[in-house]
Amino acid sequence: MTLKIHIDDSAPPYEQVRVQISEQARAGALPVGYRLPTVRGLAESLGLAANTVAKAYRALESDGVIETRGRNGTFVAAAGSAAEREAAAAAQAYVERVRRLGLTESDALAAVRDALRAGYGGS
Repeated sequence: MTLKIHIDDSAPPYEQVRVQISEQARAGALPVGYRLPTVRGLAESLGLAANTVAKAYRALESDGVIETRGRNGTFVAAAGSAAEREAAAAAQAYVERVRRLGLTESDALAAVRDALRAGYGGS
């Protein structure tokens, strides 16, 4: 794992750590199950305060990019798992709602397509 903190960057150091680990995990450079350095160890190697790295790790864990296994350490989680779980939960809630409204499957899918087009600028 290679991280570079740029002091002159407008992004705060914790955000730089978060983004770089997230990008490396999603690109496969940090494979699922890869054990990350301890907060203190990474902070020392980057010349940052431990709280800065801890904040980045908390954000990454909240995003589902990493998982902490107690005293065993912090590891790269399955890529996109938190986002996929959240999307699945939203989809399930949507299905329940359209059933209550009495919409057909094609009407429900058309509504999703319309919303996606509107949200992605018509692509």
